[in-house]
Amino acid sequence: MTTLLAHIRIKPGKESKWEAIMADMVAQTFATETGVTRYEYWKGQEENAYYCLLSFADKWAFYRHQMSPHHEGHDFADVLADIRLEYVDPVTGAGGGLARTEDLPLPPDADDDLRTAQTRFPLSIPTWWANRS
Repeated sequence: MTTLLAHIRIKPGKESKWEAIMADMVAQTFATETGVTRYEYWKGQEENAYYCLLSFADKWAFYRHQMSPHHEGHDFADVLADIRLEYVDPVTGAGGGLARTEDLPLPPDADDDLRTAQTRFPLSIPTWWANRS
């Protein structure tokens, strides 16, 4: 499984456009993708701050999501001021049924989309986290 928390900052005055993009992204994602466990957007308390909790069956499903036509078809540069993706793990017994995030090796037969996504969105699991029990 792969779970991420996206920390998002929107450009001032772009909130309505951002929220329309997010509504479309969620609808398209659940209508056309497999391997999606969670895909939820949240407004933060700070002005222009948003969060997204994304969880996929594996990092390949996440990579396919990132490279999908509906994802690549939006003008994110017009609305995004900043975005930081943080891979997260559920706390045992308190993680809402989600499994640990795993960094699987790129398969030898990976297509160009997976190879591009691996470069753009690599998993970065610290040693202390990887060695957890």
